[in-house]
Amino acid sequence: MSMDAAVVLRALPDRLIAVANPAGELTFEVSSAQLLEVATALRDHAELKFEMCMDVCGVDYLSHGVAEWKTEEATASGFSRGVNREADTNDPVAGVAGVAVDATTPGRRFAVVYHLLSVSLNHRLRLKVFCPDDAQPMLDSVVGIWASADWFEREAFDLFGIMFRGHPDLRRLLTDYGFIGHPFRKDFPISGNVEVRYDPEKGRVVYQPVSIEPRVLVPKVIRHDNRYDPALTNGPQGTHG
Repeated sequence: MSMDAAVVLRALPDRLIAVANPAGELTFEVSSAQLLEVATALRDHAELKFEMCMDVCGVDYLSHGVAEWKTEEATASGFSRGVNREADTNDPVAGVAGVAVDATTPGRRFAVVYHLLSVSLNHRLRLKVFCPDDAQPMLDSVVGIWASADWFEREAFDLFGIMFRGHPDLRRLLTDYGFIGHPFRKDFPISGNVEVRYDPEKGRVVYQPVSIEPRVLVPKVIRHDNRYDPALTNGPQGTHG
């Protein structure tokens, strides 16, 4: 269940900004400099008691809401183009203005989202923190506050290249040893940078540049399908031009 946003804002005055969430999930943004202080208070405050960190995930907002899909024939129209042309930057959430993500502003490309659970009070909260440096995204590790964040932070490092200052063992978790780049970044090539194959002459697995042609995701045009023609499905006639 979700708790009252006023309770959180009262416990942490002038530290959190409420963020609009279409699903109604309680979400706040905090500055990177105050992350550890706020995380500790969320765990220890008598009215909050978020004892568990259920998940930590990275987000790459590159071109989010401001650019069309990177295709050969990107247009200003089509199905789910991903551009927010009618953004409302003053959407109220619990009396506090919602925060619009603008990836063109320095320090707003990479974010980390913490999903917190209070077992004793039975409520949840999402905490979002933006990395101040786009070129070298980094935040303080919360492993000292929630031990469960250990592998979650390693996953965010592996997939997004987000580093966590003070993490006890920050290294890749899901990709292979010789993997180059971070596959969940929006500018990571779909075909990857290297491929793996077995070399019979060397008698071992070797890495080499990818040999496949780059894939281009061009949105498909939805065309009439005669399988759903009204004459064949007993549907209403005269609906197709």
